[in-house]
Amino acid sequence: MGRKTVIVGGGAWGTALACVALRAGQDTALLCRDGEVAEALSERGTNPRYLPGIQLPERIAATTDPSVLEDAGIVILAIPAQGLRAALPALAPHIPPDAVLINTAKGIEVATGLTLSHALAELCPDRPQAILSGPSFATDVAVGKPTAVTLASVDEALALSLCRALSSDAFRVYASGDVAGVETGGALKNVYAIAAGIVIGMGYGESAKAALITRAFVELRRLGTAMGGQEQTYMGLSGFGDLMLSCASPQSRNFGYGMALGQGEDLAGRPLAEGAATVQIAGRIAEERGVDAPILQMTRRLLAGEVTPQDAMQILLTRPIKEEF
Repeated sequence: MGRKTVIVGGGAWGTALACVALRAGQDTALLCRDGEVAEALSERGTNPRYLPGIQLPERIAATTDPSVLEDAGIVILAIPAQGLRAALPALAPHIPPDAVLINTAKGIEVATGLTLSHALAELCPDRPQAILSGPSFATDVAVGKPTAVTLASVDEALALSLCRALSSDAFRVYASGDVAGVETGGALKNVYAIAAGIVIGMGYGESAKAALITRAFVELRRLGTAMGGQEQTYMGLSGFGDLMLSCASPQSRNFGYGMALGQGEDLAGRPLAEGAATVQIAGRIAEERGVDAPILQMTRRLLAGEVTPQDAMQILLTRPIKEEF
């Protein structure tokens, strides 16, 4: 792990992860698309476009030159899930064949139905890879507030080595061998955060939100295990922990998107929440595998314009009474 750690993506999360790597003592660089963002980070320690009002504790070596990847031992991908396939071909020739790829995006490819580890294996075959996920807001991580996440790899020795390389006093990384569980937990919680936001946006209150989150967690585990995840993984940081955080505050883009929807706001111009893309393919996967996921399916129908928020809530509340477990 002695070579450079390069983070790809100059957004809020990529910037925060560059801070993480620096605090862990790594020789760190940040590869940005935007020259102005790279200059602000390198010269002033700020990212006014994606982290406005935050003065970073560290000065990040940021660049737009992909050749910075050529000396990388670790490459951390902070690229949105649906943009991974378009971005990787131009970057792959610069990445050493033994460099470890750590994906941090949370989603399922809409076009292919692939989880991101499988998409990454197609795009960069025969390279070691891992996934980093868990309850973490970029603003908290960037300023050094305590955060704990999960890093998973099929090579558990590699996972532990990466955890040691990225952990610091404020950022604790736990190792896992359950790649499917960690990535499905991260992808599916975005859908349920939208649903929780809708409940609050409609004025139904915290009790209703707590009920929805509890039942959503049942669905998440049910669908996640059908997609290859291990039950115990969903009880941890990348499952329950991430679901709880994402459903807690408008600081979560998915929760904020749902809240605006529940309030009847015009969503034109609002950044698309990742869960709005994931719910399309997750709903299809649930149907194909015979998984009962009424909250997920109702969220999919609502976002497709097939039902109103009021109708969706009424349908869910009038489902047949049954035993909880």
